[in-house]
This record gives sequence, structure tokens and C-alpha cells, in this order.
Amino acid sequence: MDIILAVAVTVLLLGGSLFCLVASVGIIRLPDIYSRMHAASKAGTVGSGLLLLAVGIHAQDFSTLMRALAGFTFFILTAPISAHLLAKSAHKAGYSLSPSSVRDDLKRK
Repeated sequence: MDIILAVAVTVLLLGGSLFCLVASVGIIRLPDIYSRMHAASKAGTVGSGLLLLAVGIHAQDFSTLMRALAGFTFFILTAPISAHLLAKSAHKAGYSLSPSSVRDDLKRK
């Protein structure tokens, strides 16, 4: 049983680390603030959630696992909303889209 838990924790840690790496590369490489925010909110949320789940399983304590699941739920519920609000505020402040963007739905006509 210990080997199964160790393999599960290892897979979750590697998966979470990979998603966090993708999020950090996206923040560095993407052209504008909106794309960067998208990478940070989506991949960062999944990566941190998988890492929290790995910690909860590794602790082998029910209360720690429930706290990790509560943290993961909190990330899932708040990260996309906060990224949307930040992007909307950035658009109102005047940050422009990159030239490769297809359309701007918030642009006033």
C-alpha cells in the first residue's frame, strides 16, 4: 500500500510541477497581459491544486487531506474570477492587446 501511495504522490507532484512550469513559461513568453493572465490562472491553478493534493495524500492524515481539498476548491473557484476581473480592469486602464489578437470584444465602437 505504501508503494501505491508513493507512486500516486510522485505522479501528482510531477504533474503539478509540469503545470506550474507551463504557467511560468507562459507568463514569460506570451505577448500581452491578457494572455499571460490566462496562462497564470489556468495552468497555475491546476498545478497548485495537484501539488496540494499530493501533500494531502502524502500526509496520510484525513484532516490534512480535507484541508488540501478545501484549498484546491478555493483555487478553482477564485482564480478564474480574479483573472477575469484583472483583465477587465487592465482593459479599462488602457493596456492594449497584442497585434496578433483577432478581436477585442470590449472595444467601444
